Amino acid sequence: MKKFRKLVIVISIIALLPSVVGFAPSPKKIWEAHPPIHVKQNATIPTGYNPSQIRTAYGLDLLSANGSGQTIAIVDAYGSPNISNDLLVFNQQFGLPTADLTIAYAYSGAKTKTNSAWALETSLDVEWAHAIAPNAKILLVIAKSASTSDLLKAIDYATSHGAQVVSMSWGGSEFSSEAHYESHFKNTGIIYVASSGDKGAGVQWPAASPNVLSVGGTTLTLDSNGNYLSETGWSGSGGGVSSYMSMPSYHSNWTSIVGSHRGVLDVAFNADPNTGVAVYDSTTHNDQSGWFEVSGTSLSAPVWAAMIALADQRRTSSLTSVNVITDLYNIAGKMESTGYLTNYHDITQGNNGYNAQQGYDLVTGIGSPKANNLILALTNAN
Repeated sequence: MKKFRKLVIVISIIALLPSVVGFAPSPKKIWEAHPPIHVKQNATIPTGYNPSQIRTAYGLDLLSANGSGQTIAIVDAYGSPNISNDLLVFNQQFGLPTADLTIAYAYSGAKTKTNSAWALETSLDVEWAHAIAPNAKILLVIAKSASTSDLLKAIDYATSHGAQVVSMSWGGSEFSSEAHYESHFKNTGIIYVASSGDKGAGVQWPAASPNVLSVGGTTLTLDSNGNYLSETGWSGSGGGVSSYMSMPSYHSNWTSIVGSHRGVLDVAFNADPNTGVAVYDSTTHNDQSGWFEVSGTSLSAPVWAAMIALADQRRTSSLTSVNVITDLYNIAGKMESTGYLTNYHDITQGNNGYNAQQGYDLVTGIGSPKANNLILALTNAN
């Protein structure tokens, strides 16, 4: 018995030793989101596609809708100290109207330190959401950090402060308990949109949520007049089949692709850094500031959020994300339906680890929008 007591004492001392000598066992890794943004180059003048080119390419210039009466919430970690002025410069450069921008902090206390990558992400999100829906209100909600809890607080703030669409152009690896957070994306009258990621085949959260519109990326080619020529699936476009989320009913026409789980992604938009867009950011990023040519599914998410706002502008019913995602799939129908090619570019070339193909695929989802038709069809769906 005495030997047993001595053994217990020795084990107890060993267990306490790390904290006694100043090093504790490594804590469990904390989930953190990352902005899927890519910088091609920095310049003294705008480079990359401009708002007019993007609007023409996707048929947005043929729509009368401008987002009036809608609020697009942009949720980003850390924010940007210069976003108001940067947006003003962007608007003046491209002849856009003054934006109705509100900046909110989803936390109390001192402001967090500037993070240059998130500052550039913030500029991209705000400037391009405004470029697509210039009369919509922009509610920029800043999370204290990129952790799950802080980002969810920011999402909840957007939900409770008048947003009709919430853009989340960030994500991180899937995790086994992600289904516990679904209540944050189930609110009538609010649509949630997220980037599918920029590392090719693979699934990230919150894009994996069946209650979130997941947006992937393409490579967009235009002619000299800015007209649409072609699109291919971008190699960096995140996509795959969720490990934890069951197949939602809107995938019913595509079970051969997704099996019994949620297929990630749903739709796509230009995201290749080689066909990037102009963004103004005066916060120093990698020792540079000013005009950047950037892209990634960081662009795809706020642009799709803005397009949803265009549809919401004239819609009379109040819907959930699942309603709108279901409508987007129903508008496509099956790949042989005439409605599909009327409303979407069916992208059949490209590879992210999966191959793009006719109909739904795990590189570009249903496809990219023929917005002049798709927005009207979405408006009239309910």
